[in-house]
Amino acid sequence: MTYNETLDFLYRLLPAYHRIGKPAYKGNLDNTLELDSYFNHPHRRFRTVHVAGSNGKGSVSHMLASVLQEAGVRTGLYTSPHLKDFRERIRIDGQMMGEEDVIAFVREHDELIRRVRPSFFELTVAMAFDWFARKKADVAVIEVGMGGRLDSTNIITPELSVITNIGHDHMEFLGDTLAAVAGEKAGIIKEGVPAVIGETQPETMEVFSARARLMNAPLTFADRLFRCRLGRFNASTAMRIFTLTDLRDGKTIRGTTPLGGLAQQKNLQTVAAAVDLLSVPFGLNRDHFVMGVAGVTASTGLMGRWQVLSRSPLTVCDTGHNREGLEYVIRQIRALKKRGLHMVIGFVNDKDLSSVLPLFPRDARYYFTRASVPRALDERILMAEAEKYGLHGSCHPSVADALATARLAAGPKDMIFIGGSTFVVADAL
Repeated sequence: MTYNETLDFLYRLLPAYHRIGKPAYKGNLDNTLELDSYFNHPHRRFRTVHVAGSNGKGSVSHMLASVLQEAGVRTGLYTSPHLKDFRERIRIDGQMMGEEDVIAFVREHDELIRRVRPSFFELTVAMAFDWFARKKADVAVIEVGMGGRLDSTNIITPELSVITNIGHDHMEFLGDTLAAVAGEKAGIIKEGVPAVIGETQPETMEVFSARARLMNAPLTFADRLFRCRLGRFNASTAMRIFTLTDLRDGKTIRGTTPLGGLAQQKNLQTVAAAVDLLSVPFGLNRDHFVMGVAGVTASTGLMGRWQVLSRSPLTVCDTGHNREGLEYVIRQIRALKKRGLHMVIGFVNDKDLSSVLPLFPRDARYYFTRASVPRALDERILMAEAEKYGLHGSCHPSVADALATARLAAGPKDMIFIGGSTFVVADAL
């Protein structure tokens, strides 16, 4: 089989949450443990850092991997979902797993795959762990897929557990309150393993504290150690200056980031706290932090975080997709100087639109669309719902069509935004 035929085979055989949603969700670790045993527990042959959270976990994972790479540590990185190429999920020192490696893995373990019938995510985790072990990674930064306690990645015992924040996402699986969601994500906190919580939230603080006490795990709230101030986003360079103040001694760290979103303020605080705790096992220092953050997109291939696609008209995409993430995005859109605003948006079909559509500006022209995944919400349904909130525009059957129409309509001093769903951004890229 070719690489594309191999992926088609996996998509046909295995349920993939990023494509079909709830039917792919597995509420236990049975398949994960069976695969782990079959591959002889590969995650025990390299050290790990585990990253969970409702928003920012992808950015934090990539930044941590970039910092480790700056320190000369051979670093694996497992993230999901991918935007353009499946292999984005599995990298070592920024280099994606080879197409031939993917083909060989599926070919060699065809009988196992057909017998166990894991979810697409479960198999991908096993593939990543096996590849990291065979390629002799020193450490791997592992991003949780959903939740934490029952996530397939949660068989590892990391050097550090990181939970960025808790928001209103996947609540049909994780619980209907922020405290309940936090309880699921707190499941990655392990016996004696230090943990960093990115954001102190009244609804969740005690949940994390109680879990840390139970696990005898040293607990750090990043926003109690560092305060980050972001400078103005420079659209011409696609960079933003930041200043981090260490609240313990008042010393500052200055640097730049290619991740232009306002949400990076809290992510940078989280990464700084994590780097402090990883300084002893991996020899990290603040120079590594500054260089790693500045070079994150080049060294890890991170895409889709307030990513500037063109400058005239300014065209930006962002993968923020839940209420908390979109609040940051829309606040940033409102703050930018522009003549007209064009919004190319789409959502998945299980999105609670009443929680996100009221956030969007009414003075924009909308291009309602659907991504090329089965989970995508029909653009006609989206337009009908959006009109209830005073959002008006046109329907487009594909992201490419919506974006092309927006570009024809936009003037050179206008802004085009693309988002609402990770998969809309993927199609745009």
